[in-house]
Amino acid sequence: MILTIASGKGGTGKTTVATNLVQIDGQRFKLLDCDVEEPNCFLFLKPDIQETIKINMPVPDVDETKCTGCGKCSEICQFKAIASFKTPDRGFCITFPELCHGCGGCMLVCPEDAVTWGKREVGVVETGLFDDIKMVHGRLRIGEAMSPPLIKAVKKYVEDGYMNIIDAPPGTSCPVIEAVKGSDYVVLVTEPTPFGLNDLILAVEMVREINIPMGVVINRADIGNKMVSDYCMEQGIPILLEIPYDRKIAEVYSRGECMIKSLPEYHKLFSDLLFKIKKEVQV
Repeated sequence: MILTIASGKGGTGKTTVATNLVQIDGQRFKLLDCDVEEPNCFLFLKPDIQETIKINMPVPDVDETKCTGCGKCSEICQFKAIASFKTPDRGFCITFPELCHGCGGCMLVCPEDAVTWGKREVGVVETGLFDDIKMVHGRLRIGEAMSPPLIKAVKKYVEDGYMNIIDAPPGTSCPVIEAVKGSDYVVLVTEPTPFGLNDLILAVEMVREINIPMGVVINRADIGNKMVSDYCMEQGIPILLEIPYDRKIAEVYSRGECMIKSLPEYHKLFSDLLFKIKKEVQV
């Protein structure tokens, strides 16, 4: 099973839910942190790092001895990652690897076979082990704008026979969609504020567009108002868990600890959450 923990905005408690949920007894868990721009699951669970792998993505490499400057490569590129020029003497191209999405269109349309695949590093994937929990995360290279290729590399570690929990990036943009797609169920973490509701609505629309069942966790549930609860009821979206606003939780979080270990009274909340998710997915 693949379960993705997502949120319409950052700071709602998405990682808190993911890191506590994987510590429930009686289930084989694998935690994949796809929030590659700011992976922090490893900060809370502190696994022993077993492997670090560099991840590259393909980019065009132009042989200028073959290039005629016909311009077909730059015409097909929707991201302006390659520019073609022609002088009386020769043709040549300039590539912008940071803009390239690796589609290969430039290579397909080049009549001179002047374009081949090069590569550039986008980040690393690290694997580790915390107790019996297998963990994987991606770390995007500093200054890199293209996170979906690294998210794809992390998701290759999804493993049959495990409850694979994906900690998605916040928001509703391309990296989030890359993390969420292919999931069996999505848990959207929100908070009962106007900002929380606004971004929850966007996240719900995104998940519905890719047709994946979902439920909601409301963090800091006893602040704000009931607008989020009313919205979920109107939309027929189950509220799986309400986490109270508790100073002790904030103190535990600030120390880099997990709720169910430092505050055992919260263990049942996450155990019930797992039960409800399984019931929703009929696992």
